[in-house]
Amino acid sequence: MRRGDLSNAEWVRLKPHLPKSGRRGGRWVSHRRIINGILYRQRTGVPWRDLPTRFGPWKTVYERHRRWSADGTWDKVFAAILADADAEGRIDWSMVSVDSTSCRAHQHAAGARRTAPRVQGKGARARPRQHRPDEGLGRSRGGLTCKIHLAGEGGRRPLAMLITPGQWGDAPQLIPVMERIRVSRLGGGHPRTRPDHLGGDRAYSSRRIPHHPRTEEPAGQPPAPGQQGRPARWLRQDDLQAQERS
Repeated sequence: MRRGDLSNAEWVRLKPHLPKSGRRGGRWVSHRRIINGILYRQRTGVPWRDLPTRFGPWKTVYERHRRWSADGTWDKVFAAILADADAEGRIDWSMVSVDSTSCRAHQHAAGARRTAPRVQGKGARARPRQHRPDEGLGRSRGGLTCKIHLAGEGGRRPLAMLITPGQWGDAPQLIPVMERIRVSRLGGGHPRTRPDHLGGDRAYSSRRIPHHPRTEEPAGQPPAPGQQGRPARWLRQDDLQAQERS
């Protein structure tokens, strides 16, 4: 095992949630080696064709990553990891922060196809069962950009993510990001969706946000001192800094 590869403990957690080789045809190459190749590429940023040979053929690594992105496998793995972490008490629900960052798109993205990609399966023209609709690409002052909106818990673990075109504002995307927070409970029951407090910077200072069901104060809990203008659940970054100074 080299630096950046999956450890034995991490592989034990991931293996039950990965697809199994049960279809006709050749058997899949080891998922562990393929995931290590995907992690190497994401960590270093090298082109797919420049992957080291120890991960196998680069096209095999690329096709596996593309297939799992299209059919929702990565989303299922992410949800399973969050459920395990919540069951072990490793998710800090006391404070969830929301923010965004803009990413410059590659120049080749301007000519990308707008239709869902083909995948191997039922016929030569098969389409993925679930294709990501959030591959946002917009034009802002920085050129062709996309924006990543992320909600993270107190332990800096991501809970939900939304990708939009780069020119979209932060405040209108707060509620869609919060609606994506759904952490399943291993013992059954409704998934957990609401944190105790929500934090954000001035980009989320819309008047409509504190009165939305996702951010409003629970019944029976009056606003905290200094927060009478909006519910105590909605704490902006400047409010948190003022509380720390006091």
